[in-house]
Amino acid sequence: MSREPKLTWTSFPFIERPLISLLLTCFLTLLGTILWYITVIEWKAPFFFFAGMIMVIANLMPYFIITRYEIFDNEVQVTYLFLKISRKFADFGCFYKDKRGIMLSTFKVPRRLDVFRGQSLRFSKKGEEIEQLMQILIEKIPKKY
Repeated sequence: MSREPKLTWTSFPFIERPLISLLLTCFLTLLGTILWYITVIEWKAPFFFFAGMIMVIANLMPYFIITRYEIFDNEVQVTYLFLKISRKFADFGCFYKDKRGIMLSTFKVPRRLDVFRGQSLRFSKKGEEIEQLMQILIEKIPKKY
């Protein structure tokens, strides 16, 4: 049984925001150089260099890869390169729009823990999905902030 999504879009911030991507790449290069000098040259402990750079890059990974968003009747699916996350609309208590997308919160009101417990839906560069996405979310999630 195949099911069709109500709405589908992709987001690729690394390509969509070239100036920020250039600055981020320069920052990561500078950070890598400083970490290399401190951990490998001074401390003679390359493990800390690789562990630190892996943690930084893993945290920024959604910025560097294409993310596909699919909205179905009762759930939202977010697909990263090798990872697919499915969350039911019943899991969310509210949602709110920010500058780059929409945050689906597991709480009844926005909280600081939303970054960890909720689900972020980042808009595409053109933002053609925003109006339809808002209509779907208003139907599915009780509160909008």
